[in-house]
This record gives sequence, C-alpha cells and structure tokens, in this order.
Amino acid sequence: MTPLPPKVVCLGSLNMDLVIQVQRAPAEGETVEGDSIRYVPGGKGANQAVSCARQGARVSMMGRVGPDHHGEILCEALKQDGILVKGVSVDPDEPTGVAMVMVEEGGLNRIVVIAGANGKVSLDESQLVQELSDAQFLVMQFEVPMAQVLQAAKVASRLGCKVVLNPSPAKQLPEELWPLVDVMIVNETEARFLTGLSADTDPQVAAQAGQRLMAKGVTQVVVTLGALGAVATDDGGSTYHPAPPVQVVDTTAAGDTFLGVVTVGLACRQSLATSVNLGIRASTLCIQTLGAQPSIPTLAQTLQNSSVPSWISL
Repeated sequence: MTPLPPKVVCLGSLNMDLVIQVQRAPAEGETVEGDSIRYVPGGKGANQAVSCARQGARVSMMGRVGPDHHGEILCEALKQDGILVKGVSVDPDEPTGVAMVMVEEGGLNRIVVIAGANGKVSLDESQLVQELSDAQFLVMQFEVPMAQVLQAAKVASRLGCKVVLNPSPAKQLPEELWPLVDVMIVNETEARFLTGLSADTDPQVAAQAGQRLMAKGVTQVVVTLGALGAVATDDGGSTYHPAPPVQVVDTTAAGDTFLGVVTVGLACRQSLATSVNLGIRASTLCIQTLGAQPSIPTLAQTLQNSSVPSWISL
C-alpha cells in the first residue's frame, strides 16, 4: 500500500492582497504614478498552506474570513490547491483581511495589513484535536491572536504533532510557548528583534542568533538572510546555505514559500540542511514572479532548479 503524504495543518491569516507596482515608493507627502494593480490571494497563513500543498503534503487550513466576496475567493483558491478549508470560519461582523503590497522596481516591497477577520480567529480544543490528531506538523505565524497560537501549540505538543513557528510580525513570545516550538524560521529582522543580534550580512552572526533561540527551548532554527541565503542550526551545529543571484521581480511570499518547503521536507524525514537547501531553490523561483500565491512553485518546479550550491558548515 502506498503511504499517504504527510499531513500539515496551517493556522494563520487569509488576506486579499492589493498589489500595486511602482517605479519607486513615494516619499512623505509625495504622489507617484503606479504601473499596475492586481488582486491576488495571500495572507501568510494561506501562503504557507499553499507552499506545503504544492510540495505534495495533505494540508488543512484553519483561520477566519469575512462574509464577503474576498473571503469566498480566498477559500476557493485554497481548494484549487487541494487544501481542506473546513477549519476556515466566517466572521459575521468583520471583513476579510486585506494587505496593500507596494512593489518597487527591483522587487522590494512595502506592505500594510488590515487584519479584519484574522484578528477574531477563535478555536475550541475539540476542533484542534480533530485537525491535529493525524498531522505531522502544525504551521503558525503571528497574524492571528497570540492566545490561539499558544492554545494550538499546547494541543499539538500533547498529540505529538511538531510545531513550526514563523514569529511574524515580530512579537515577544510568551515564555510557555518557547519549549513547544520544534522549528522556528525567522528572517533577519525577526532574529534581531528576538535576540538583539544583527545577522543581516554575516552568516556567523545568524548562527549565533540560532543558538540563542535554541537556548530558549526551540529544537531547530533557520535564519533567512534574503539574497545571502539562510543559516540552519540544530544540535548538530550550523550550516550556511548561499542563494544564487537572480533577477528579482517581487519578494512577496518568498519567506512563506521557503517555510512550506522546509516543513514538508522535514515531514518527509529529510535533514534540516537538505530541507533548507530545497527551500532556497523554491524561494529563488518565487521571487522571479509577481504576486503571492501565483509565485509559489510546485515540487516539480523546485527540483528542476538545481543552480543552488550545497551548504557550508559553520
């Protein structure tokens, strides 16, 4: 009998992204002309769910949308990737979350998020047990209430389901949450917020940041460094994974793509280093396409991109 693909549950935000392309962002008090505007399904939670699904996992999404057309579109988009959405509730009073994404020439973005229904996510324990009882990993970020993140982590830990946390937007973690996190994936900004170390341009400093986060109880840590790649740290040490230079179109969802690939890699019993290497391959593809979910590659596309070098032990 063929074994089932690993199951991943994603608890997080669903947003409709309003993507505006500009030559450059306006200065204070300035008006600039935009090049284009698009509505694209997004939200960190939904993006991470799509990334996991396109890598071959069975995925369930848990979150909240509003009673509007945006919410319908977002749920339908998840279904198109085979993602179960029975855990996505509809808030009768709040609108679906919206993110305004301004993308400059060169791919840098500036994002403003209106939480809407994401801020009202509320889950009962029986619902969590039902979703997590046969899951290998629970994926979360901080675009839903912290109380729900902590509750879900406790249930997952009790059921033997590993927790992957992307602490974004950067916030201080409750002390009881740290030892419940099996894998933490942070970018340079989040690493600096949580550890005080500036790892932006130095993989050795990123490795130190990873060690500090592990000292708080996390089992495995990945610090992403944008164009420089990523540093993975576990009890076997740290490895640096450089990223190849590419033409950047839009960096939106690059981190979410990376997280999904790493999560599914670990769920398929690959090493952390191998999973990170694949994550860099996928995010390299992602940043060459405009938009959040449309830019997330499939497993086949990820494996075709073999230009990323192997890792370096630190």
